[in-house]
Amino acid sequence: MLNIAICDDEINVLNKTKDIIESYEKQNLSIATFSSGEDLIASNFSFDIIFLDIDMGGINGIDTAKLIRKKDKKVKIIYVTNYTDYTSSAFSVHAFGYILKPVNENQIYHQLDEALSYMNEEISEVLEFNTIEGVVRVDLKDIYYFEYKLRKVIMKTNQDTYTIKQKISDIGKNMEEYNFVMPHKSFSVNLYNVKSVKGYDIYMMDGSVIPLSQKKSTQFRNSLNIYLSNKIERNRRG
Repeated sequence: MLNIAICDDEINVLNKTKDIIESYEKQNLSIATFSSGEDLIASNFSFDIIFLDIDMGGINGIDTAKLIRKKDKKVKIIYVTNYTDYTSSAFSVHAFGYILKPVNENQIYHQLDEALSYMNEEISEVLEFNTIEGVVRVDLKDIYYFEYKLRKVIMKTNQDTYTIKQKISDIGKNMEEYNFVMPHKSFSVNLYNVKSVKGYDIYMMDGSVIPLSQKKSTQFRNSLNIYLSNKIERNRRG
């Protein structure tokens, strides 16, 4: 059984989305509907997928998702919106997909197909690193950044920190293919775990603040925008 929530303050959109999802035949579904972000948060239910309107009265979809993410890192959040320019404010909650209104069967079925595919076989890519602590295997999504500090390179992950036996320049180059970018000569950061960029500060999902050098600012911002655009395009495709 797949638990799905639909949250939209436009009742006609809410009902249409529900009708389309109910006709999906590839999986048994349990569907709950909410007309506001406040109601969704107050429900305290656990969902596998949430179809979430961005522009709602009261608490909007972005802030609703941020509160949900504090207690549930795995739920697939699919934004439903009237707007195409939402990337800058939405990427910090790691949305799984995006649907532009008016919703239709093809859009919703595609997102459900994608979500099921990920749930049936969660994609993870694990790399090995030679560290002072020994050989460690780390999922790429769990790495926040590498930092050159006191003549050592530190790898910061969601579980621990490790000391890498490599130059930061070599690590930066080797990790480029995995969407890591050097915003500063002493750092290589995982774009997947970037929360926001303000001025010359990069805010990471773990609360760290990474300096963004003026020289690398344009290049880093372009790389981040391309990464986010590609992620959205992959979710839309099909």
